[in-house]
Amino acid sequence: MNFWRHRWLFLALIEREIRNRYVGSIAGLFWVLVHPLVLLGVYAVLFLTIFRVKLPGDQLFVTFVAVALWPWLAFQESVQRGAQAVRAHGSLVRKVAFPHELLVLSAVAATFVVHMLGFVLVLLILSLFGGLAWAGVPQVLLALIVLFALALGCGLALGALQVFVPDVEQFLGPAFMVLFYATPVLYPLSMAPDWLQAVLAWNPMRYLIEPIRAGLLSGQVLPPWQVGALWLGVLPLLIGSLRLFRRLSCHFEDFL
Repeated sequence: MNFWRHRWLFLALIEREIRNRYVGSIAGLFWVLVHPLVLLGVYAVLFLTIFRVKLPGDQLFVTFVAVALWPWLAFQESVQRGAQAVRAHGSLVRKVAFPHELLVLSAVAATFVVHMLGFVLVLLILSLFGGLAWAGVPQVLLALIVLFALALGCGLALGALQVFVPDVEQFLGPAFMVLFYATPVLYPLSMAPDWLQAVLAWNPMRYLIEPIRAGLLSGQVLPPWQVGALWLGVLPLLIGSLRLFRRLSCHFEDFL
């Protein structure tokens, strides 16, 4: 795909996605800004008041969860939006000849942009109370880029399959619920039993959420080989998903 040739279409799709989903809509604004805050408040009440969870050291639960919750929500919603992108634009696919992967790319990009704006706002608020290590920001940005690539790869694969198997969307909700609790968003991995830690080590989201949290809370910097391992793990998925999408895209019009 000649991305530069279709850059204006890509920008127009992003603008349309943001305008239709978020701008001028109370529900859209609620979902992006208020919904994560409500979730954070519910988790704080459950884990601090009812379960009385104490994190190691002097870490504040709200800060501990907030720095991982926003990236997770950006990933989850972007994959879901990417999976729906082609079918949602069926009339456009049938009438106009263009690279169909732009639909998924624009949906994932628009979702990430909006959620990252909310993430920055939350980080600025948390910084007023201290506890954030801004020295880890470069590592956080790198992890977010890899997270975006992972979301795009998943969105491309699922978006193509969704055209032929509409029931794919029905499985995403339960799958994300399991993956969420298997990812150390609400708890540090050290609190899990040894046998469970061995199981959770197979969750790729762990290796993206933990660097974000470590970078913001302690300024911990990953060794170069670990940074390279993140890309080596995500790039094959992204490339394979793109090839699968392009191979199936010529048949989209027959099923939309």
